[in-house]
Amino acid sequence: MIVLAGADPARFTVTVSPLAELAASLHVLTEHTHHPEHATWAAEVTRAAPPAFRSGLRRFAPLWTPLRWRAFYPGLAAPSLDRFAELTAYTCASGYRGFDFGRVLHDPGQAAALRRAAARLPEPHPRLADDLLRDPEALRADVTGFLDLCREVFFGDLWAETEPVLARAAHRVRRRLADEGPAAALVSLSPASAHLAGPARVVFDKVHHVVISPARTPVLLIPTRYGAPHLLAKNEPGLPPVVHFPVEAPDVGVTLARSRLLALTDPSRVRLCRLIARQAMTTADLADRLSMTRPQVSRHLRVLRELGLVRVERAGRYVYYGLDLAAVERIGRDVATALQH
Repeated sequence: MIVLAGADPARFTVTVSPLAELAASLHVLTEHTHHPEHATWAAEVTRAAPPAFRSGLRRFAPLWTPLRWRAFYPGLAAPSLDRFAELTAYTCASGYRGFDFGRVLHDPGQAAALRRAAARLPEPHPRLADDLLRDPEALRADVTGFLDLCREVFFGDLWAETEPVLARAAHRVRRRLADEGPAAALVSLSPASAHLAGPARVVFDKVHHVVISPARTPVLLIPTRYGAPHLLAKNEPGLPPVVHFPVEAPDVGVTLARSRLLALTDPSRVRLCRLIARQAMTTADLADRLSMTRPQVSRHLRVLRELGLVRVERAGRYVYYGLDLAAVERIGRDVATALQH
């Protein structure tokens, strides 16, 4: 939730970030099944990469999936060893809620809490937590070395190609901020968003609950090409909040994907869909074949039309309704995309 009270356009900075895009591309390389459009690229990169890169991709995966390491984003000066350890500990535990790792290198209680939290997660989370607690300086050097290796292996070429795309996306959002205001600009970042009143706010449909108030802390808006379909919100204490948004947002959000699924659970509506999947039909013909009244058929058709599952054809004084098979075929893919957003 981004609270709009006092949030004039000057409270938002739209910028591109090579480190943020590196994190997004590393996520694709690690979780390429989430990003089928980049699967071929991911397979080629990992196949051609040296063993040291493939090893680092496995070892440091908690830094970019599922909780994105805050050090990838602007607004953080060169972190001290304690700050590096704190931010890395959150990724090892895959969350912030209920944790305080501000003194994880000095407080045995915090160190024990990190080990317990990481142990509940699959590898490499526990191993990375152990590396952090055993020798944080060595781990920091290893992470830095791996990020340098990324530039040599793939990211130098990828950034040269991607940076202009992100620059154009950032320009579009800046223009919208200036011309239409924060609410319109923020809503445009995702189909899973809503502009609500009382208080004025923009809400993104995300699993985790975060409240961001730009009036108190300026917000960074960062476009990503390789992060799609994910929209990430980062709101660590003491750091500028970040919204990492896809350049090409998915067409379908969680609410619409869920509504389409629910629409096809009604037995009468399924029977209707089976008929109009074969050929377009009129309301009167459907009512006769389904032993329903015309108003009942019209209500079902209205629901399906509002969800984009039915196409309408007019011929003289007749109106024919047909099932949009392409839209139905996309439901599974849309659900998978929406659940990841």
